[in-house]
This record gives sequence, C-alpha cells and structure tokens, in this order.
Amino acid sequence: MIGVPASAERTVEVYDFRRPTTLAREHSRVLELAFETFARQWGTQLTAKVRVMSQVKCDHVIMRTYDEYASSLPATTAMVLCPVGGITAKAVVQFPTSAALSWVSHMLGGTAGTTLPERAFTQIELALVRRLMDDALEDLRYSLGSLLVHSIAVGAIQYNSQFAQAAATADLMIVASFILRIGEGTAAATVALPAEALLPQLVEAVPPTGSADSADLLRAQLSQVPVDVSVRLTPALVLPSVVLGLAVGDVLPLPHPQHRPLDVVVDGHTLARAAVGSNGSRLACIVTDTEESSP
Repeated sequence: MIGVPASAERTVEVYDFRRPTTLAREHSRVLELAFETFARQWGTQLTAKVRVMSQVKCDHVIMRTYDEYASSLPATTAMVLCPVGGITAKAVVQFPTSAALSWVSHMLGGTAGTTLPERAFTQIELALVRRLMDDALEDLRYSLGSLLVHSIAVGAIQYNSQFAQAAATADLMIVASFILRIGEGTAAATVALPAEALLPQLVEAVPPTGSADSADLLRAQLSQVPVDVSVRLTPALVLPSVVLGLAVGDVLPLPHPQHRPLDVVVDGHTLARAAVGSNGSRLACIVTDTEESSP
C-alpha cells in the first residue's frame, strides 16, 4: 500500500452547528447591498473631506471568528475600535496608517506624493482621523438602516492587530472588505461588526424558509438534475469460470422472456417497463407501465 505524504493529509476542523460560521445566502445578499451603499457614501464623504477624488468599492462580505479576522490583518495597521451599545464585543474599522496619513496630508493642503511610513498618529493627525471616522460611522448607520439598532461610536485606535482586544477570539464577526482609491493611492480596508448586533435583525428582515417551502424547493432542484437512464434485459447469473472462459462465438442464454418488455432502470432501480421502438433513425423505447422497485 502506498503511503500518503504528510503534506497531502487533510486537516479536520471541528464544526459547531450551534454556531454557524457562514451566512445564509439571503442574509449575505442583504448585507452586501447595505455595505455597497456604505461604500458609495464613504467614497463621497472622503472626496468632500480629503478634497481629492475618492472611490470606495465593497469587495466581499463574510462571517468569521474574531481570531480569524485579526490573524488576516497586517501586524501594523490602524484599527478603530468602536463600542456598540449593549454588546461586549466592539466593531472595528481597519485601514493602513500610511493611507490615513496621506488623507491627512491632503486635508492639510499637501500632496502626499511619496510613500508614507506606517506609524502611530500624532495628536493633530489623530483628531483629523477621528473626525473622518465619525462621518464614516454615520454613513454606516444610514446604510445598514434597521439592521443596526444599537448605538455605535468611535473609541480607541490601536496599531497592532495582534494586541487589539475588540472581541473574544471565538466571537463571530461580520467582516466587509473594501478597496479604497483616493487620488493616485489604493488601500485595502475592512469593517467588522459583531454578528450578534446584526443577525437578529437579519432573521426578521429575511425570515427562514419554512419546511414546506424547503421540500418544494428540494423537489424543484432535484427535478432539474440530469440522471442516466438505461433500458436493459433481465440480467443473467454466470459463474466466474464461464466469464473467464468466454471466447468469440460463445452464446450466453438470457433469462428474459421474448414477450416481456425491457426494464427502464435509473441507478439500479427499475422505474418502468418499455417496449423497443424507434424515433426516426434512432432506437427508442415506448413506456408500457411504471413500477418502481423497492430500495
């Protein structure tokens, strides 16, 4: 037996069905539309505040644990921790500090034509960035509408993604990724919201499909799946010694009576019986009766 290389072995992860880590398709679509609205609002707000043409595009929306989210971020980055009313976990608006420094440079009349280093903000820079974040959160509340019923405000700003404690490692976060184009510069940003702040409103906005509807949807889907259908004679039982000794010209008697129709079979189950016929220049069969075999 050939051994499987260690690199090819599969990693098995435990999945807790009580805490699903993926969004339902309907919920995902509602969130995508909301964050796309936020992206347009945020881009307009940045154009007005930074005084340079800005565009924000929503890339994707997923749900993941806070530990997975924090691990996906650069080690050094700006993370605006935003307390959410009534919820222990905080929301996060994340973007590169170098991008924020270029925004501040434009706001103060500079051009920010050179690449700026990743560093902490000065007091003046911090005040300007917090003002931008206040406007961004206002756009976020408007875009999410009834999905976000809790208050949200700008809190502390952290610069190390591994030390920022916005939520417990296992807390679920809804993460929206964005591409920001401000002037000639491009940067990636994310907005992470505690799932418990949005999921109850999502369930109300898009109620789960009932069991009766689910059954109908399943039948409709299965009816569109192609399957192989064969028409066959009654199979004959033959000893292995006979099979191994077969030669050209040998005759195998079949137990199928001449007057009996052929079996119409799908995946080994007899569903109907049919007589041999033709359809133009092709062979065909005419179904004479249906009789589903027991599984």
